[in-house]
Amino acid sequence: MPAIDPRLLLLSRHDNVVVVRSALDAGDVVTLETGTARVQERIGLGHKLARKAIARGEKIIKYGATIGSALTDIAPGEHVHLHNVKSDYTPTYALAASEEVPK
Repeated sequence: MPAIDPRLLLLSRHDNVVVVRSALDAGDVVTLETGTARVQERIGLGHKLARKAIARGEKIIKYGATIGSALTDIAPGEHVHLHNVKSDYTPTYALAASEEVPK
C-alpha cells in the first residue's frame, strides 16, 4: 500500500478524509493509499480531501469522529467542503436566530 502524500495529514486511521498540510494547486497529483489523484481546484491549507471514494449519504469521518454527511459522491482526492458536505451539527447561528430579540 503506497504511503500518503507528505502534503497531506491523516489524523486517524478511521478517517475517510485527509487534511491538506500545504496548499495544493489545480493539476497537482497527490498520492493516497488507493493510488494517485489529480487535484481539480486550488485547495488551501487545512482543508480536507477525500482519502477514498465516499458515497452520497456516507458519513464524513475526521479525527475518528463523524463531522457530516456527503451530499454527493466524492472521488478520492476531491475537495471535501461545504459544497459537498452537510454538517451533522446544528450551527450556532441557527440557534441564535431562533431566539427572540429583546425590544
